[in-house]
Amino acid sequence: MEKKNCWEFKGCGREPGGKKAAELGVCPATTYEGLNGAHDGKNAGRACWAIAGSLCGGKIQGTYAQKLHNCWRCEFMNMVKKEEDPSVHGFSHTRLGMDRTMSKDKLAKQTAQGNLEDPAKKNK
Repeated sequence: MEKKNCWEFKGCGREPGGKKAAELGVCPATTYEGLNGAHDGKNAGRACWAIAGSLCGGKIQGTYAQKLHNCWRCEFMNMVKKEEDPSVHGFSHTRLGMDRTMSKDKLAKQTAQGNLEDPAKKNK
């Protein structure tokens, strides 16, 4: 099963080139590369709740603290949570949690490819 990004799930049309991008603007979740890969999404597509200014329910949402209350009731966020909870890393609703998970993944991939020495083997 392919994991969907928020704009694919909601069909808002606010992704670059989307049917409503010219009218409503491009949603920052579709272009924010800092969370690319979080919960296996494209840009912040599976972490939209952590992006200020994303559009949800036809309204521009505010800061993380202002919008999180609404996000907990969001069908999409709850779907991502349900999909990610059983995974190795689990679900994170915070930017810090997602950043830490992505850093661990990157380090594990580099170690597996032989680009970094495994710290556990170094001390043996």
